[in-house]
Amino acid sequence: MPLQIIKRRSRGFICVNAHPEGCRRNVERWVAGVKGKSSSGQNTPKNVLVIGASTGYGLASRIAAAWGYGAKTLGVFFERPPEGDKTATAGHYNTVAFHSMAKRDGLFARSVNGDAFSDEIKRQTAAVIHKEMAPIDLVIYSLASPKRTDPRTGRVHNSVLKPLGQPFTNRTIELDSEKVVSVTLQPANEDEIADTVAVMGGDDWRRWMSMLLEEKLLAPGARTLAYSYIGPEITWPIYRDGTIGQAKKDLEHAAADLDTALANQLGGHAWVSVNKAVVTQASAAIPVVPLYLSLLSMVMKKKNLDEGPLEQMRRLFADFLCAGHAPKLDEARRLRLDDREMRGDMQAEVLALWPEVTTENLRALSDFAGFQREFRGLFGFEVEGVDYDQPTETDLTW
Repeated sequence: MPLQIIKRRSRGFICVNAHPEGCRRNVERWVAGVKGKSSSGQNTPKNVLVIGASTGYGLASRIAAAWGYGAKTLGVFFERPPEGDKTATAGHYNTVAFHSMAKRDGLFARSVNGDAFSDEIKRQTAAVIHKEMAPIDLVIYSLASPKRTDPRTGRVHNSVLKPLGQPFTNRTIELDSEKVVSVTLQPANEDEIADTVAVMGGDDWRRWMSMLLEEKLLAPGARTLAYSYIGPEITWPIYRDGTIGQAKKDLEHAAADLDTALANQLGGHAWVSVNKAVVTQASAAIPVVPLYLSLLSMVMKKKNLDEGPLEQMRRLFADFLCAGHAPKLDEARRLRLDDREMRGDMQAEVLALWPEVTTENLRALSDFAGFQREFRGLFGFEVEGVDYDQPTETDLTW
């Protein structure tokens, strides 16, 4: 296929194309941010399975495990390859870059592309571990999907971002018009709550771990983590106390059950890791969150405490998973990597700015420019060092 000049095309809160060279630069930067920076530590992972491994926290976890600790990694994700003159998804190009750099640096990397909720992809993943890897000692569950087809019932569940009980009104940024607007969300009904829990709760995580236990594919002392978010009270009606929050509570129940099962059978553990708010394809879609992130980022940068997905995952491995002692947990048995975000002084500054922001002063009072840059960067656009007027190869695979 001839080289193409790729210009960003957006629809609402999503880019409908991706730039392979921009994605490669992003992965390169993350790899450089880990290489040679991790101590050998204790309990270092040797064989890691990351479910949801192509973007955001999942990709950052995979890079931290591979280049930080020399782990063999197997990534599972659902990404669209290039087709004709259509680019692939950003996650596809991220994975191409990951494999290319892993090969260059002599690291073992395998990937399975398909619906992680399906039994077929679970079987394919098990086959790769049986054939090419030793038993897995760390399983990271980092799936973010708007819908799930349950392979046992055939039913399609769609998740929704809604409050519970009563409508919720607050402010957000319309990403198309760049206006600060008021948004009102109607409450979810019982079916919508159940569907959201089915997609984003702990059921599929339980099924993955049950399959790995049954197939004897977990090492003694194996640990598993699922990622979550709590956030400040200003977002709770739409997040922690909304439909997503119900799913996250279900995830915490799953962690408790899996911890018991792993402890009894393998001396292992299961935890939920509550991570910091970062710009992702999923977070940009949640009303209120773009404004919150634009303010939070500015406040945290001023204090030199801001972290992206890679810095968070590097800290997760160094301070919690490989520190040589049992990780510190909160009262609900969760790892808390959102400790800096949730500091009283951080939240007080964000809350003080919140009512002051208008469309006119948005860029002066917040880091909306940084939010936009990071968001577009997820798709390989506006990445430093890339000449977007140059044609690039789009038909890439690993």
